[in-house]
Amino acid sequence: MTAKMIDGTAIAASIQEELTAEVAQLKEQHGIVPGLATVLVGENPASQTYVKMKRKRCAEVGIHSVGHELPADATQEQVEALVRELNADPAIHGILVQLPLPGHLDEEAVLNAISLNKDVDGFHPVNIGRLAMKGREALFAPCTPAGCIELLDRIGVEIRGKEAVVLGRSNIVGLPVSMLLLKRDATVTICHSRSKDLPAICRRADILVAAVGRAEMVKADWVQPGAVVIDVGINRVDDPAAKRGYRLVGDVAFEEVKEVAGWLTPVPGGVGPMTIAMLLQNTVKGAKRAAGLL
Repeated sequence: MTAKMIDGTAIAASIQEELTAEVAQLKEQHGIVPGLATVLVGENPASQTYVKMKRKRCAEVGIHSVGHELPADATQEQVEALVRELNADPAIHGILVQLPLPGHLDEEAVLNAISLNKDVDGFHPVNIGRLAMKGREALFAPCTPAGCIELLDRIGVEIRGKEAVVLGRSNIVGLPVSMLLLKRDATVTICHSRSKDLPAICRRADILVAAVGRAEMVKADWVQPGAVVIDVGINRVDDPAAKRGYRLVGDVAFEEVKEVAGWLTPVPGGVGPMTIAMLLQNTVKGAKRAAGLL
């Protein structure tokens, strides 16, 4: 058996096409142009690349993006003052503060300062709290976890009643994706560094989400034959034969797991492209909500 590949790049491109049409319709029928503001503090090269990529995708869809850059020594008050200014700007429907922030800043306080209605990253504690509560809906779901669920939906996987195992309990991926799966009526087990006999737990999974940040940790004998495996990890491993001296791999040992799983996301090209697609989708949702269209 060889797993079917879940092409996140192609699915993200389809979502982007849908959003492009939706943004054009919003502008034509309601005079609304969705707006996203990015806030970058310092000169972290990876963060600069991520922000540049996000703004490029915004332009392709028709979303107005505004970039704000602050020096690495910006004070807590300066960062929060910028966030408050963006909260008050009616042309901005989403605010993205690129993480991580420099160590001297209180990251949680900055995220708390973002208006709940503009929290397109989905990290505001109230949004996360609503995600965890039965009968409540978050205004925005965090982008990477939402992207995982969207992948399952787009390939036609029924989540209800399935046994789902999530490897990892981070605030960014593990916990929120667990809550999203639970809201869709999966039976969810969350694994972490203190879990006993990880392979046995993972073998129970109809849907396995790996988000631990350990290169190729999940082996073939961890996977139930025919399971859907979503690999969120992105890890660098040394490879002298590669042009840059390293290659990117996931948390799943791809070559061996593909012979067991029913569906599998590659790394790169699986979950990664979905994160930006969900950010764009959340921004459009924020614009529609602000206009009373949701």
